[in-house]
Amino acid sequence: MLNYLSKKIRFWQIQNQKTNHENDKMNKQDNTQNFSQSKISLNLKENLNNLKNILGPSDDIIMREFAFGKKAQISAALIYIDGMIDKTLVNESIIRPLMYDSRSSFAEESLEVKNIDIIKRSMLSVGEVKQVTTFDEVVESCLSGDTILLINGAQEALIISSRGWESRGVEDPKTESIVRGPREGFSESLRTNTTLLRRKLKTPDLTMETMTIGRKSKTDVCLVYLKGVVNPQLIKEARQRLTRIDTDGILESGYIEQFIEDAPFSIFSTIGNSERPDAVAAKILEGRAAVLVDGSPFVLTVPMVFIESFQSSEDYYSRPYYASIVRVIRFIAFMTSVLGPASYVAVTTFHQELLPTPLLFTVAAAVEGTPFPAMIEIIAMGVIFEILREAGIRLPRPVGQAISIVGALVVGESAVSAGLIGEPVVIVIALTAVSGFAVPAQTDSGAILRFVFVILAGTMGGVGVIVGLLGVLIHLASLRSFGTPYLSPLAPLSPYDLKDVFIRVPTWAMITRPRTIGWKNSQREKLILKPNPPPEKNQKK
Repeated sequence: MLNYLSKKIRFWQIQNQKTNHENDKMNKQDNTQNFSQSKISLNLKENLNNLKNILGPSDDIIMREFAFGKKAQISAALIYIDGMIDKTLVNESIIRPLMYDSRSSFAEESLEVKNIDIIKRSMLSVGEVKQVTTFDEVVESCLSGDTILLINGAQEALIISSRGWESRGVEDPKTESIVRGPREGFSESLRTNTTLLRRKLKTPDLTMETMTIGRKSKTDVCLVYLKGVVNPQLIKEARQRLTRIDTDGILESGYIEQFIEDAPFSIFSTIGNSERPDAVAAKILEGRAAVLVDGSPFVLTVPMVFIESFQSSEDYYSRPYYASIVRVIRFIAFMTSVLGPASYVAVTTFHQELLPTPLLFTVAAAVEGTPFPAMIEIIAMGVIFEILREAGIRLPRPVGQAISIVGALVVGESAVSAGLIGEPVVIVIALTAVSGFAVPAQTDSGAILRFVFVILAGTMGGVGVIVGLLGVLIHLASLRSFGTPYLSPLAPLSPYDLKDVFIRVPTWAMITRPRTIGWKNSQREKLILKPNPPPEKNQKK
């Protein structure tokens, strides 16, 4: 009994300690929140102490106190974060005008709100300046890279736009290489990315809505669309999904994608992404919306349909005949990547009669003496290939390329020489690997489907492959992307939109936008734009 009572008392003590710790933590948070929501006072020293309590003892937070005016009678302070501001702008456009401009001749005792207006209008040679009255606005702007100007005797602060951190310039995108087309890609700077889109679409209908997401990261997210072309319900839904995100931080557009996608448990992505401004601009012109995230070079586009995975920007820059052939090749490559290993397992295990007799003898001789069935060989080599691919991506580029090439050759040749696998397996895996890279957007889903189909083929043969195909087809038909059917325009069938599915018709024949996306303003060009040669009479003259 005493032992039981002592345990109960010890438990209550621990609970009280936890409660007190949580209360202290909440009190600290409440104090910080009260500081941040409080108004700016007339006393400069008090304002600086409040900011120090909110921001904490961080070495990169600079609080530069100085005096200006005709007799240096006005005390002020600049607050900014070192590394996030343009120091030249701060020195030349803020400090120098305030400390040396002869127009700052008003007395300290006459400093009122109107004097803040004088400083804002006539003394700061900066493009964007705004007045705020609360510490919450001051802290948020400071942490975003702006410079804060506090003046003794003023209950308002000036937020001066001075963002100027180091960023990567506009470079050729690495993930979407093309032969013909623009050589510029998005960077990690949100303003740079919006500028790239403005250069492509010089119309006042291009609308950009910026919001901040993330309790700790305060990441700027921009929703871009073409007014008059996009479906208003799409923008309303996208805005609702973005604003309901409540998390600590957004570090890349992939975070946003996982919060707003329609089918989070599907292996197929229902949100597109691109690193090319021309590709995103083309999708916006079709009636889609784009989501730009500060700090990420990948721009999200919604809605997305399955056929987008097989389209490339270069298809629309080259002539339609070869572009159509290449697109058909992409479909064949994707089917080969997904069904190639499963077909080999099904034929060699259950349906040997489908092979011609000479080929059957060749395959039988190649796999004779191997200790494992075809399904185990394919799965093992598939796993080894994925390991080599992952190692080649994560290692430094010179080392990674050597590991990918030499490792594949050595492992494959050694496995065949040791009699662990047959030579046809190496050929099938190599063909599968090459085919999978022809459709980069479906590389992840293709790798998962490949193993699933191999298991179905190894257990049920061709019947298992057919059952798997039907299941995937039903799943794709059930998906939606912001209300748009994922298999559109194939299911539901839209004959007018088939001009850009398996083949690409000439540009002058693509008169309308996709009907399931550009619903309101479907026509995007004139009806008669087909080029015609001049009459023979004009040629003779």
